[in-house]
Amino acid sequence: MTLIDIGVNFHSSQLKGIGAELLTRAAAAGVAHILATGTSLPSSRQALAFAREHARVWATAGVHPHTAKDWTAASDAQFAALWADAHVVAVGECGLDYNRMFSPVEAQRHAFEAQIAASVRLRKPLFLHCRDAFDDFRAMLRDAASAGAHGVVHCFTDGAAEAEAFLALGFDIGVTGWVTDAARGAALRDALRVIPADRLHLETDAPYLRPKNAGKTRPYNEPALLPFVAQAVAELKGMDVAALSAQATANSRRLFHLPE
Repeated sequence: MTLIDIGVNFHSSQLKGIGAELLTRAAAAGVAHILATGTSLPSSRQALAFAREHARVWATAGVHPHTAKDWTAASDAQFAALWADAHVVAVGECGLDYNRMFSPVEAQRHAFEAQIAASVRLRKPLFLHCRDAFDDFRAMLRDAASAGAHGVVHCFTDGAAEAEAFLALGFDIGVTGWVTDAARGAALRDALRVIPADRLHLETDAPYLRPKNAGKTRPYNEPALLPFVAQAVAELKGMDVAALSAQATANSRRLFHLPE
């Protein structure tokens, strides 16, 4: 079974400095490729540097809505140098987050609009984040899709209606260990009914959202635990885990143009 983890926060305090051992355990678990997530200019630079060091790692580069207030007139040029690198396979993590409001709404929308424009210009997929901002997020994605934008709604946690809305616009869905939480993940578990297997991607979002079916190992999530996400998704979709994993891997290779 070969898997691709489309979202790992190697820059996080829990994973910082242990990247090599994480990759060793991931390889042993059948995780063939990993996307290192960039959420700010510094973390995007770190993700790219890590990807350049490791053949199975790729990077995303962008500004998360939490740090959208840091987007300035210079940001486009600063990120352009990252987006031009072949190791950077997506623009983001970007989007809207109206839950904790670390950045004002207008700052979030401004940074998101700039990154959407870059995605369309560069023909690179968007690595998307949405929390408690569905209406505005969908409206901005609708305009983006009409301009040629595509990508994945990363760490999707909403229900069937939201999933269908994003799928209708041409965006794929990323599923994490949230799906293993029978209580908090109920909406997502139901949404899997309407998400076709050929539009699904698997991710850990490590070190966060550790799969509850993984048992007690280390106190953080990591790419080596991705098979537990695959197992849960396969069970909910009534599929063989090997078939589900093969499809999700093919989806991620297609979207991010990853090698075999």
